[in-house]
Amino acid sequence: MGEHYFSSRPDAASRTRTIDLVLPDLHLRLETDRGVFSPDRIDPGTRILLETVPPPPPTGNLLDLGCGYGPIALTQACRSPQASVYGVDVNERALELARWNASTAGLDTVRFVLADEIDPELRFDAIWSNPPIRIGKAALHDLLLAWLPRLTPGGRAHLVVQKHLGSDSLQRWLNDQGLPTERIASRSAYRVLAVTLPDQPHRPARTGNDTP
Repeated sequence: MGEHYFSSRPDAASRTRTIDLVLPDLHLRLETDRGVFSPDRIDPGTRILLETVPPPPPTGNLLDLGCGYGPIALTQACRSPQASVYGVDVNERALELARWNASTAGLDTVRFVLADEIDPELRFDAIWSNPPIRIGKAALHDLLLAWLPRLTPGGRAHLVVQKHLGSDSLQRWLNDQGLPTERIASRSAYRVLAVTLPDQPHRPARTGNDTP
């Protein structure tokens, strides 16, 4: 089970296994373990994100926010081998797995780190994320407001969220924060949202009525 995948050190006893991420343009064999997000298969939301997002920028800095054992960040690295890719997570077991998966795939442009290991001045040309909705609304909002403003001008974030876990209300909330957000794909009760950082700062709305 993955109830505590957002813990820094999961209590679940280790039991590793190998799964495959197969997309039209790549095939990655990934090691997973108990205590991390979706250890038994590639999460359907992650797969939908990877099958629908536009190609990442060919160069620059790319971020996978909430990287788990690495399927999103490693896909970014495969699709943009000249870019610098960062995967961020709080789960140290997941980060260890992600580093192993990058090494075995020969992808040396990816760094899997804790958030405080990234230079706070670093900006990202693209952010892809299957965000950890189950950490709770307040924590999720704090997470997104900490990272989405670190997009470069013209950069975009793509988030995948289940409809019944609040994708539509999250879209409204992001727009209220001055982060223009549109739905670019919808499949199997998942929504893929694209977020653009505006050129001018915006004072967030504080209505409290339409948050996810």
